[in-house]
Amino acid sequence: MFVETEKLIFEKSKAGRKGYTLPEIDVPEKKLEDLIPEKLLRKSPLNLPELNEVEVVRHFIKLSIMNYHVDRNLYPLGSCTMKYNPKINETIAGWSEFLNLHPHLPDEVIQGVLRLMKELEGYLCEVAGVDAVTLQPAAGAHGELTGMMIIRKYHEDKGNPRKYVLIPDSAHGTNPASVTLCGYVSKTIKSNSEGRIDIEDLKRNLSEEVAAIMITNPNTLGLFEKEIDKIAELIHSVGALMYLDGANLNALLGYVKPGDIGFDVVHFNLHKTFSTPHGGGGPGSGPIGVKKFLEDYLPVPRIIQENGKYKLKWDFPKSIGKVHSFYGNFNVMIKAYIYIRMMGSEGLKKVSEMAVLNANYLRSKLQDIYKLPYKDFCMHEFVLSGKGLGSVRTLDIAKRLLDYGFYAPTIYFPLIVPEALMIEPTETETKETLDKFIEAMRNIYKEAKEKPEILKNAPHKTPVRRLNDAKANRELIVSWRDLKNISK
Repeated sequence: MFVETEKLIFEKSKAGRKGYTLPEIDVPEKKLEDLIPEKLLRKSPLNLPELNEVEVVRHFIKLSIMNYHVDRNLYPLGSCTMKYNPKINETIAGWSEFLNLHPHLPDEVIQGVLRLMKELEGYLCEVAGVDAVTLQPAAGAHGELTGMMIIRKYHEDKGNPRKYVLIPDSAHGTNPASVTLCGYVSKTIKSNSEGRIDIEDLKRNLSEEVAAIMITNPNTLGLFEKEIDKIAELIHSVGALMYLDGANLNALLGYVKPGDIGFDVVHFNLHKTFSTPHGGGGPGSGPIGVKKFLEDYLPVPRIIQENGKYKLKWDFPKSIGKVHSFYGNFNVMIKAYIYIRMMGSEGLKKVSEMAVLNANYLRSKLQDIYKLPYKDFCMHEFVLSGKGLGSVRTLDIAKRLLDYGFYAPTIYFPLIVPEALMIEPTETETKETLDKFIEAMRNIYKEAKEKPEILKNAPHKTPVRRLNDAKANRELIVSWRDLKNISK
């Protein structure tokens, strides 16, 4: 069995080999010491690999083939919404007019940029049913932090910052982290037998010391909170606020506006819902939307339109201040803006329709062999359990999927499902691709019953075999220098 491998670029290096030619210097030569202070000059040569151009090109092409990415096949990471990124997004975001902008340029020469951001804010307001949006937060968890800072400032202005934030037991781990960073104490709300918020447990934890509840809806089991109106009524009855973690917004586009069902603060992931790549593919962007009574607390500067011109305004005395250098991850905003403009309202609605259809198709085809703890129709994702496969664990299933050419689903999350497999196909996958994934999952189930050692030793066909995760966490190798030191 042939497995593609590739040496590190430093290992391929040959002294004296070059991949460039430079013209002769046509200006008077000076000593470096005359141009650069001696204390800033290097005392030793750069440790850079030496290769010719074709070697460099082939090296990185091979790595791209060996690596797994969305352009290669299905990437069913539950809650991450790893959808296809249209290439026009990358092309336009890569225009020099965008890439070469300096963030200190005055407002009058970046009118188009400010207009793009202002219009994007408006589109997000429309999608979520909120009144104002900030684009500053750099990613999802940063958006959560910003949202909680706004909530805290609101309660402080009313004379009591309060003490607790309620979080369902199926929530993302970043939720309690954001709560703690803002000086609150998180209280866990249990799920009921349906996998949704237990209303009675919510009532037991309600008081006027509760600042907010953080809800992911649909939740991380892929289930819509059917009693969300009752939850909102209970939360608002004690003066607390409703916060939406927008990680799963891909299921709601065009059908449900969170602001219309009781949410006061809504978090977006441009790098999930609106197609821009994330993780190894690029930075994120986690805007926050709020209802009118919270607008004054948004970060500064804010983009306003005045006398037909766009400008950045800082004069908002109640603002929580700045949460990001400059104005946020602008390159990500460009891609999301293009995506929304190309899709239009009907296109975005179709996104959710197909995401929900694809998820339910997979669920219906796999629930007869893998355990499905919560058997209701799902939204854009669902959670199976690998429990009951003898000595085989969910991790083994995930590793074996790589041999079948698929990236693994999210595993061991949410924590309320033992041996969890959280699967989200997104709307961009065809039935043929989904059928191949189903076939792979069925084959793996059969192997787990008949030849479990195949799974325990998987993957077999990847350039790198199974890693020792504990060792990798203890001994971080993040550079060529680290690797050389360990080799010694």
